Amino acid sequence: MSTITIKGQVTVPKPIRDALGLTPGSRVDFDLDDQGQVVLRRAGPQQRKRRPDRFEAARGKADIHWRTDELMALLRADE
Repeated sequence: MSTITIKGQVTVPKPIRDALGLTPGSRVDFDLDDQGQVVLRRAGPQQRKRRPDRFEAARGKADIHWRTDELMALLRADE
């Protein structure tokens, strides 16, 4: 048994996640069968295309390599 949160979220029980091979980030589909029962299915890659992550596309592109202490000194220079 699970409880729906205020955001409409629900935890899929571990035995169900294991049976469907669901891991964090897995996509799922919800359907209703002829009896009105909810059916949860693992979404196949052909069913849902993941949008490119704009941050992933930019990751590693910077040509300036800051050390943390140098960056913090720069950011705190005006204080």
